[in-house]
Amino acid sequence: MDKVIYMDNNATTRIAPEVLEAMLPFLTEYYGNPSSMHTFGGQVGRAVENARAQVAELLGAEPSEIVFTSCGTESDSTAILSALQTFPEKRHVIKTKVEHPAVKNLCENLDKFTGQPHRVTRLGVRADGTLDLDDYRDALADDTAVVSAMWANNETGVLFPVEKMAELAKERGILFHTDAVQAVGKVPINMKSNQIDFLSLSGHKLHAPKGIGVLYVRKRTPFVPFLHGGHQEKGRRGGTENVAAIVGLGKACELAGKMMAEENSRVRALRDKLEQGLLASIPKSMRNGHAELRLPNTSNVSFEYVEGEAILLHMNRHNICASSGSACTSGSLEPSHVLRAMGVPFTAAHGSIRFSLSIYNTEEEVDFVLAKMPEIIAGLRAMSPFWQG
Repeated sequence: MDKVIYMDNNATTRIAPEVLEAMLPFLTEYYGNPSSMHTFGGQVGRAVENARAQVAELLGAEPSEIVFTSCGTESDSTAILSALQTFPEKRHVIKTKVEHPAVKNLCENLDKFTGQPHRVTRLGVRADGTLDLDDYRDALADDTAVVSAMWANNETGVLFPVEKMAELAKERGILFHTDAVQAVGKVPINMKSNQIDFLSLSGHKLHAPKGIGVLYVRKRTPFVPFLHGGHQEKGRRGGTENVAAIVGLGKACELAGKMMAEENSRVRALRDKLEQGLLASIPKSMRNGHAELRLPNTSNVSFEYVEGEAILLHMNRHNICASSGSACTSGSLEPSHVLRAMGVPFTAAHGSIRFSLSIYNTEEEVDFVLAKMPEIIAGLRAMSPFWQG
């Protein structure tokens, strides 16, 4: 097959044609500053507010609760650091051991970033990647300022009970943040029916461009900006708005709402066919993560006694794109911190491949991957001293 088979959508997605079409006028004729007083800029400002309403609709939120940022990482940092500044007397943060590096690395370096000592609790996960709520309850303390837990894991797709976690945090007067970068557009979210204070999303994970994100800030939640500057975003995030990307994100959210049923039916069926075919045709392979409590597009499979990087190189020869662990940590020789936290054996953790599908994938592509993967793994194992031993 000559065309690229792209199954790395948790790393980034293609821009939907409808999104690009919506963006183009704001890269050409409608170039005014949305904060300008004249009509030419005012029409651009109205487009920003329309996009804000489109994002809010997908999240079941109010438009006033939507703050545009540059990416999910900025949104994560803003939420956590805002909470710590809101409660400077509280120095305890709770996160999980499987958070994305955007949260993980921030929390590991809080003392350096804030100039104050902090205590960080790292919640473990079960072998299937799920969280124990009893462990979480035990970790909540009087000095806890904020909890940050991802809605869906970027490597395994496993879902966390963030709505229940936020409820428990609220009972203790603790702010709750969720990195929902992978979940938005794939699973239903209604912020009116939960008590989550902050939610992060990133446009390039749902067929919008890179360089645009959102931080949801619940109404009346205390908030300290991360970027200070002008009056943009009602003083919550300084800097002239990236209008074309904002418009694209709004359109992408509108499309995601319409396509969510397909994500949870046709895309899920393709994922299951791929996963079941790999496990049936390749010995010593295993799924990483809960079979049901996960995103409909994500499958993380380990092939024992081979290296993930070598697998990807051979897949690349067939124009098949996937990931070994998270794209944000590729290049490291260390096995995935997510799989280590799950207790995946060393011989399997190094050979893990994440397949993440989208509405643009087809059954023909799945069949092609299923035809090529057994020979790829068999060829690599033939050269592996671990397999022969």
